[in-house]
Amino acid sequence: MARNRFNSGTSPEQELNKAKINKQTIKTASGLLSYLRPYRWKFVLGLVFLLLSSLTGLAFPALLGAMIDVAKGESPRWFIPDSINAIGVVSFVILFFQSFVSFFRIRLFVEVAEKTIADIRRNTYFKLITLPMDFFASRRVGELNSRLSADLSQIQDTITTTLAEMVRQIILLVGGITFLIIVSPKLTLFNLAILPVLVLSAVLFGKKIRKISRQAQDRLADSNIVVEETLHGISSVKAFANEAYEANRYDKSLREVVKIALKGATLRGGFASFIIFCLFGAIVAVIWFGSLLVADGSITIGSLTTYIIYSMFVGAAMGTFPELYANVQKALGATERIIEILNENNEPVSINAADNVSKSLLKGNLTFKKVRFSYTSRKEITVLHDVSFEAKAGQRIALVGPSGAGKSTIASLILRFYEPTEGEILFDGKPSNLYPLTDIRNQIAIVPQDVLLFGGSIRENIAYGKLTASQDEIIAAAKQANAHNFIMALPEGYETLVGERGIKLSGGQRQRIAIARALLKDPAILILDEATSSLDSESERLVQEALEVLMKNRTSIIIAHRLSTVREADSILVLEKGSVVESGSHTELLKNENGLYKYLSNLQFEA
Repeated sequence: MARNRFNSGTSPEQELNKAKINKQTIKTASGLLSYLRPYRWKFVLGLVFLLLSSLTGLAFPALLGAMIDVAKGESPRWFIPDSINAIGVVSFVILFFQSFVSFFRIRLFVEVAEKTIADIRRNTYFKLITLPMDFFASRRVGELNSRLSADLSQIQDTITTTLAEMVRQIILLVGGITFLIIVSPKLTLFNLAILPVLVLSAVLFGKKIRKISRQAQDRLADSNIVVEETLHGISSVKAFANEAYEANRYDKSLREVVKIALKGATLRGGFASFIIFCLFGAIVAVIWFGSLLVADGSITIGSLTTYIIYSMFVGAAMGTFPELYANVQKALGATERIIEILNENNEPVSINAADNVSKSLLKGNLTFKKVRFSYTSRKEITVLHDVSFEAKAGQRIALVGPSGAGKSTIASLILRFYEPTEGEILFDGKPSNLYPLTDIRNQIAIVPQDVLLFGGSIRENIAYGKLTASQDEIIAAAKQANAHNFIMALPEGYETLVGERGIKLSGGQRQRIAIARALLKDPAILILDEATSSLDSESERLVQEALEVLMKNRTSIIIAHRLSTVREADSILVLEKGSVVESGSHTELLKNENGLYKYLSNLQFEA
C-alpha cells in the first residue's frame, strides 16, 4: 500500500542500478577518464606495483613445494636453490619485497582515486548549481544528492579497490592456471572436468538468490516507508487514533519481509551446502588423484603441495570475479548518471565571483510584451497567455488573482529562471537576452512567502545579499528591516545559528531577515511573493513596516492574496487562468461591479 503512495521506497544506495557492459557503456565511462589524466603517471606506477605484487605472490607455492621436495631429498625445479635455508631466505626476501610494493600500490591507487573523485565531485556540483530551473523541476533533491554521494562513492570504490583487485585476480588466475599445467597436466585436466559443473551451479543458484534478495529489499523498503510516513504524520495518526492501524500495517509489512527472507535463506543454505560438498569434494578428489600420481612416481609430494596451493589461488580468483564484475556494472551505471549531469546545458553564469560583477546597472523599468509561457515538463499547458504590462522605475505593480493564475510564474520569468515561449521581456527598454544573466539577477531581489535560510548564523544569512558587506552594513540593514531588536535579544546575537532552513526562528523573524538580506543587496527591482500571507497580525505589522522601507524608490512587483496589502499599488493586474483580465488602481477596479477584483474583494470582506 505504501508503494502506491510514494514513487520509490529504496534508499539511494539501493538505487545503484547495474549497467550492462557493452561498447556503449564503455564509451560513456571513457568520458570520466579525462579526470584521470592529471594523475595518469601515478596510476601507471600503481599498476606496475600491482603487477609486481601479484607476480611475487605466485612464487610462494613453488617455493613451499620446493622446500618439501628438498626436505625429502628431491631436486627442486625452476632454478630454485637446493637448500632449505636458502629457500627460506629467498621466501622472506620475496615476502618483504611484496609487502613493500603493496604499500605503494595501495597508497598510489587511493591518492589517484581520491583526487580524481574530488575533481569529478567538484565539477558535478558546479554543473548542478549552474543548471536551469527546468532541470530541477523534473528531478528530486534526494536523487541528485545520491548522484553526488552514492554514485561517486561507487566509482571511487571501483578505482581504489575493484579495478586493482580485478587486475590482481586476472594475473593470479592466468599465472595459476599456467603453473598448474606446468606442474601436472594430468591433474589439470582432471580439475577442468569438475569445473563446468561448479560454474553452472553457481550461475543458476546465483540468479535465483539475487531475485529473492531484490524482493526482500523491496519489501523492507515498503516497511521503511510505513515508518517514515507514520513518523512524518504522527500528529495525524494520533489525532485520528490510528495507532493500531499503523501498527498492523507495519506488522503485515514485516511478515512479508520475513517470509521472503526465509525463502532466500533456504536457497542460500542449499547453495552453500552444495558448494561446500563440491568444493571440498574437488579438493579431496584432487588430493586422492594426486596421491595416486605420487605413488606411481609421476609427481613429487612437493609438486602436489604446489599444485594444491595454486588450485586454491585459481579457485579464489574465480570466486571473486562475480562480485568484482557486479561492482564494475554498478560503477558503469553510476558513471552514466554522472555523465548525464555533466552533459546537461547549463545557464550562462560563472562560478568565479569576479565574472559575476554587474557590467550594466538597471534603472528598474520593466516591460512584458505579449508573453506566453509553458513549462518544459508540460508543454501542452499554457501557463501565461499574451501577458503585457509595464512597470516604470520606482512604481509598485501588484499581481492578484486565484491560485494557479500565473502570478509566481511571472516572478520566475522576471528572474529569468525560465525564458518566455513567445513574446519578450524588456529591462530599461532592452530585451532581457541582451543582458548577461548575472547582471539581471544581481539587481533583482525576492522576498518569498516561505523564506529559505541557510543553516549558518544570522549574520551569514543577511550577508548572503552582499557577500562583501561589513558588520556595520549588516546591522544597518537589520535595523531597517525591524530585525535588529529580536536578533540582539538572542543569546549569541548575530552569530546565532538559525538551524536547518531557519527552523529555530519564527516565520516573522525569517521574513525580516530575508528583507534585511534584500536591503543589503540594494536591488533595482523587488519581488514580494506573498511576503506576509502566513504571519500573525503583530508579525505582519513589523514585516509590512520593513517592506515599506524596502520598496521605497524601487520598482516593486507585489504578489498577494490579501487585497488589503496592495491598495497603495500604482497599478494592480488581475490574473485569471494565465491572462490579465483587469488592470488599474484599487479604486478603479472596485468600480467594475462585474469584475474579478470586486468579487475577490467582497469575498475577503465577508470573510
